[in-house]
Amino acid sequence: MNDDALLIAPDGQAPGLTRKIRGTDHTGAETEISVVEERPLTIFLNSQEIVTAMTIGDYPEYLALGFLRNQGMLRGDDELLGVDYDDELETVVVRTRRETSYEEKLKKKTRTSGCAVGTVFGDMMEGLEGLHLPAAEVRSSWLYALSAQINRMPSLYLEAGAIHGTVLCRQDQPLVYMEDVGRHNAVDKVAGWMLKHGEGASDKILYTTGRLTSEMVIKTAHMGIPVLASRSGFTAWGVDIARQVGLTLIGRLRGQRFVCLAGEERLIRDADLSSAQAEERRAIRKGAEV
Repeated sequence: MNDDALLIAPDGQAPGLTRKIRGTDHTGAETEISVVEERPLTIFLNSQEIVTAMTIGDYPEYLALGFLRNQGMLRGDDELLGVDYDDELETVVVRTRRETSYEEKLKKKTRTSGCAVGTVFGDMMEGLEGLHLPAAEVRSSWLYALSAQINRMPSLYLEAGAIHGTVLCRQDQPLVYMEDVGRHNAVDKVAGWMLKHGEGASDKILYTTGRLTSEMVIKTAHMGIPVLASRSGFTAWGVDIARQVGLTLIGRLRGQRFVCLAGEERLIRDADLSSAQAEERRAIRKGAEV
């Protein structure tokens, strides 16, 4: 699969996402590198200001929709009247036919472990009581194919670093690849895209470059996605919540290795590891020749 098959692909050269900054390297020589821009985005739900998020600034409408949906402030049956972004004011206003008021919920804040310091409003476990994610399967061959494709894709991370990626996938096919300074923002953008386009979740895999924390597990569960995978590691509470809601949680996905700490019943180990390892060595050699 080539990058053009992605519905949304990273663009490391997009204007406004990075800028060149001059400095010196370890030898004292002058150097110039691309550095990720970071800017505030204030999200309103109807007339109420909800939060100001620090973000790279792309896909603000998806970020606002996904954040509100994952916080339980947008319901599945809400009728959206508009999603309006003002670039000069750096605000997104989401309007619904239903009247909304979340004064009490906004008083309860939890600072999360996200790299850009995420915020969760209300009880973090709210909405998870009795939730059990749909039956699905995930094949080890899909995981290996996704890892190989995603790690080689052009991205803002490869251009400037200091950023996380989240990829919505179906089987071994990446569909939507979002990046941001915080992994919570990247996953909210994916959630917003799914909400905007009415995309189902039961047959999806969510791949993230970040840690598998409680926040990431909760967001994935709220989105209804049954499988969450990462090349990074776990937190114990993230594992506990994944087991509670029936989420398949796969981490430390590097090369032909991974660890599954929840939802083992969905996992089918169908990959021929010897041929997969040979393919990985060919990819490494090809990369060295470029």
